[in-house]
Amino acid sequence: MARFAARYGFVEKPARIRFHILDPEIQIIAGICCPDITLDAGSFSRLTIGIRRVFITENEINFLALPNVLAAMAVFGSGYGWEALARSRWLDRCVIHYWGDIDTHGFAILDQLRSHFPHVSSLLMDRATLEAHTAFWGREDKPQRNDLYRLTPEESDLYDALRDNRIREGLRLEQEHLGFGWVRERIDQL
Repeated sequence: MARFAARYGFVEKPARIRFHILDPEIQIIAGICCPDITLDAGSFSRLTIGIRRVFITENEINFLALPNVLAAMAVFGSGYGWEALARSRWLDRCVIHYWGDIDTHGFAILDQLRSHFPHVSSLLMDRATLEAHTAFWGREDKPQRNDLYRLTPEESDLYDALRDNRIREGLRLEQEHLGFGWVRERIDQL
């Protein structure tokens, strides 16, 4: 099924980017407050709105539940594969926060995102968050084992601890298990 369109001469389906405006003052669609919008990557790359902060998250519930933040938007991530978002060079001028699972794949996705946007900071992917949510620890069945070179020293230390099973074998904390109060407090500190 892969490459079906190319094989038969059809136009490829465009990559799409889903985003949610977090600032009620930004009216991207007249009369609609904080809309949830999906655009093709080309249209998204040409946006000219007053966004200065971007939150990228991999979980739809988290994406929809993020609190209002001035001059900010949330982007629903797509796991691995950031080529569509990378076309949006206006993001180079934004503060970008990536919130993924605290597991080896979450850090690998962060590492890959930084290949396009080196200034991305991780959000809620730290040891304090992990330790505050021990009741929700789960198991990662197929951990990532590659060395990651775009992590900060703190991120790298936690990634290595997870990869090398230094805390617990196959440890993971999925982002949707974080308490909303914990999330809100961290976002308010930004």
